[in-house]
Amino acid sequence: MYRSHVLVCGGTGCTSSNSLAIIDALESEIAKKGLQEEVKVVRTGCFGLCALGPIMIVYPEGSFYSQVKVEDVPEIVEEHLLKGRLVKRLLYDETVTMEDVKSLQETDFYKKQHRVALRNCGVIDPENIEEYIAFDGYMALAKCLKELTPAEVIQIVKDSGLRGRGGGGFPTGLKWSFTAANEADQKYVVCNADEGDPGAFMDRSVLEGDPHCIVEAMTICGYATGATEGYVYVRAEYPIAVKRLKIAIKQAREYGLLGKNIFDSGFDFDLHVRLGAGAFVCGEETALMTSIEGNRGEPRPRPPYPAVKGLFRKPTTENNVETFANIPQIILKGADWFASMGTEKSKGTKVFALGGKIKNTGLVEIPMGTTLREIIEEIGGGIPNGKKFKAAQTGGPSGGCIPASLMDTPIDYDNLTAIGCMMGSGGLIVMDEDNCMVDIAKFFLNFTVDESCGKCTPCRVGTKRLLEMLDKITAGKATMEDLDKLEDLCNYIKANSLCGLGQTAPNPVLATLKFFREEYVAHIQDKKCPAGVCKALMTYSIEADKCRGCTACARKCPAGAIEGKVKEVHTINTDKCIKCGVCLETCKFGAVVKK
Repeated sequence: MYRSHVLVCGGTGCTSSNSLAIIDALESEIAKKGLQEEVKVVRTGCFGLCALGPIMIVYPEGSFYSQVKVEDVPEIVEEHLLKGRLVKRLLYDETVTMEDVKSLQETDFYKKQHRVALRNCGVIDPENIEEYIAFDGYMALAKCLKELTPAEVIQIVKDSGLRGRGGGGFPTGLKWSFTAANEADQKYVVCNADEGDPGAFMDRSVLEGDPHCIVEAMTICGYATGATEGYVYVRAEYPIAVKRLKIAIKQAREYGLLGKNIFDSGFDFDLHVRLGAGAFVCGEETALMTSIEGNRGEPRPRPPYPAVKGLFRKPTTENNVETFANIPQIILKGADWFASMGTEKSKGTKVFALGGKIKNTGLVEIPMGTTLREIIEEIGGGIPNGKKFKAAQTGGPSGGCIPASLMDTPIDYDNLTAIGCMMGSGGLIVMDEDNCMVDIAKFFLNFTVDESCGKCTPCRVGTKRLLEMLDKITAGKATMEDLDKLEDLCNYIKANSLCGLGQTAPNPVLATLKFFREEYVAHIQDKKCPAGVCKALMTYSIEADKCRGCTACARKCPAGAIEGKVKEVHTINTDKCIKCGVCLETCKFGAVVKK
């Protein structure tokens, strides 16, 4: 029995910040002090506050240390673990008050969250099945196999109101029932872990922090739908997630929780891992299944839907990681418990990867219906450097943007659809006044053009023409007629593309046109980028009354575009200027201005 547990984040974010070296240093220092029988170091999954990594929490106190360095470890071991004195300089500042140290759950970042899909992330050792079992792991599977019929399991999922968290929002129980209703000699369960949206890392974090949850949920789905085999399709760029998932599957087999005759119920189910090569289009379910089969990842026409002819042309149920992560808790705590959270048509919670111009970058799980203002200003900590919030992009390349005027919109499937956006898988990119919305639309469209599989003409050709139009606008060479053509082409691509990638590719353009049309007009008519982002439309100049003639800007200019002698006013030759911004960064007197 250990008196203290030191939990260190071993997710991708903190690992990239050197958390593994901190774990090694901790274990070494603990051994030096002879505390190895009293203190245990646990490598966990993501705590959520990714911007503060590497993160360490010491229990039973619950002391939250952030941005820990290897050189800090001896002090933590000596002062906290040996002498029982907190190292306050390393504690997360929001947990420290004048009188006391409060728990992480009391901070603004956590107090409005409700963790269901992320309940074990940052809590257990994801590579230890016994820790998962200690937190009611595999109890839901046992309940299904021992107490419930497949039809009863499906009814519980239906009654919970759970909808697909991968972007489409289709009712999960209804999807399961379609597969269950089809007779076949073989059925499959597929988990979509091919998370490709820029800035999204929800599914990765669940797999890294709680892989057994997905193993259990997929097995439950197999029992409910009549499937005996499952595949987890995960991108190869997630090495930690892949490693922990494979460990979880191996451990589940050893414990008799996968394979033949699970819980002596007569039910057989096994899982396999398939690695994706990073093609965004393979996030679409039929393209994903085509890839698992060993073919080039291209979507298939629907119907027939996967519930009728899916993987290997057999009835298949496909859900994403977050959707599956909710299943065990729904079975254990009941449909009413899950349905009590969220809104009338969007039940439960939603995980968001909060990124961009926001103080608290990281992973959050909130009840459906939480407003964007609460997410940005309270959970996210607001916009840094005193800047104003401008918009939030939801759903990545497939989504739209929510402007500042709609910050009080409750976030759920129907409200986002009503304003021309979509939930997507959960990426939430925050933008401030320095972002150009035309440039943002171009960024996402450029991604989509690269990721199009090329199978259908509207997507393959249409998105390229859209990108060319946006390039024309940001270069100041477009006309107002081009703006009308842009909108028409967006609607054509949406209506005629084969799969969800092409059908949603124009969304960032349409959303920015809807809410920020004046920025498009400024680029076209005024030949100016209001945010000062688009290089072709900006100019750099030097204000004579502020220039000291120090020559710092001229010495740093890579293009030799700045002219002037020492202690004389300098000028910028706009014909030579490559608009790199080095002069603006270099000048200490505020003489260089960007217009």
